[in-house]
Amino acid sequence: MKAALAAPGRARVLDYVAAVTVKADGQNLPLGGVALPNRRLVLRWLRRQALRLADGHGRDPVEAAAWHGARDVLPVTFHGADAPEALRAWAGDHGSQEHAMSALASGLPALLTVVDPFVGLRVTLGAWPVDLCGWATAAAPANHPYPPRTEGA
Repeated sequence: MKAALAAPGRARVLDYVAAVTVKADGQNLPLGGVALPNRRLVLRWLRRQALRLADGHGRDPVEAAAWHGARDVLPVTFHGADAPEALRAWAGDHGSQEHAMSALASGLPALLTVVDPFVGLRVTLGAWPVDLCGWATAAAPANHPYPPRTEGA
């Protein structure tokens, strides 16, 4: 795995993780995730999962699981078209992708949450830079707060 050098005085980030979670009935459930060596691959994986979830709308969950790949997230049953359309819009919007790329490059998470208003189902796609060797932890002050988690519909 190749590490990209950061600007002087900044920590090196060696890896990125991405995960998709669903919140329903007050419970957070993981649908799947990956660790990848660069932010472009992480965002490509998130876009693919967003499109898979959106394309699974209206299908039987058992049928949708049949085309589930080894690194793909589990399918979700949406009750309206709002959430799938929001996932498709995010996956196809160049500006959203550039914003997510910039957030990851600056060490912040990139998050997208879509809501199925009919049942209150919330699906969150997120990516975070991860420092596998602890270099960023040593460089950051001990009282440095983690970035807040923000959600957008």
